[in-house]
Amino acid sequence: MTLKSRVLAVSAVIAFSVFSTAFAGKENSLVGTWRMISATVERQGSSSDAYGPNPHGWLVFTPELTFIEVLTDPRVPPFRSNVRGEGTDEENRAAMRGSIGFFGRYTVNPNGEFMGNTVEGATFPNWVGAVRTRDDLQLKIDGDRMVEDFRRPDGAKVHIVWERVR
Repeated sequence: MTLKSRVLAVSAVIAFSVFSTAFAGKENSLVGTWRMISATVERQGSSSDAYGPNPHGWLVFTPELTFIEVLTDPRVPPFRSNVRGEGTDEENRAAMRGSIGFFGRYTVNPNGEFMGNTVEGATFPNWVGAVRTRDDLQLKIDGDRMVEDFRRPDGAKVHIVWERVR
């Protein structure tokens, strides 16, 4: 066995040991499907609905530490064309303003609490590769309610309330 393969084997055993003992008796509090209840944006002391008064959104955390989030404003009108990619400038702008979808991987601490995530794909390409920590994004769970708070690059504060779906 080469030195490189020995180092890789030892690293894998250590990583597995740390991961498995980190969750011994601890439940990952994020795992499940969450439905968006409300989403607000606060800019310079003024608050507005981020995805309309009745937003639609789902957030799924898997036990394998992957996530997917899709948020939409149901008031965005359908495109005239039924062919995706053939929307007018106005239709495309409305769709981008009123929705976001992204996915990636997340981490939790030994208590099963959110530590951060990495975006691997997004409908807004600038987010791909983004890494957010608890300093950037806070997720607080109380029973079947979760509150998400973060700050956009422009300084706006986003506050989303989620409800666990069983």
